[in-house]
Amino acid sequence: MPLFVILGNWTDKGLEKVKDAPDRIKETHRAVSEAGGKMQLYYTLGEYDFVMILEFPDDKALIKTLLWLGSKGNVRTKTLKAWTEAEAAKEISEIQQS
Repeated sequence: MPLFVILGNWTDKGLEKVKDAPDRIKETHRAVSEAGGKMQLYYTLGEYDFVMILEFPDDKALIKTLLWLGSKGNVRTKTLKAWTEAEAAKEISEIQQS
């Protein structure tokens, strides 16, 4: 399944009710699962408040889920598509050099 790294920050709205965050995250896990995906969440210090590692069957399932999440108004996200080391090595091995 395609792999995505999501960098996120809480909005002012999300921080106002930060104590509700664990329940919101459970809801996000459910939405990801219902879309056929898998999710791992890490809270972080620094420029981003959290990082999610998501696996989805396709880009369409990802975008629907991220738009749903963004529509709640609690977080803002940036998305990176990722490849495993093995996947990248396979693609790199197919590069033809002149």
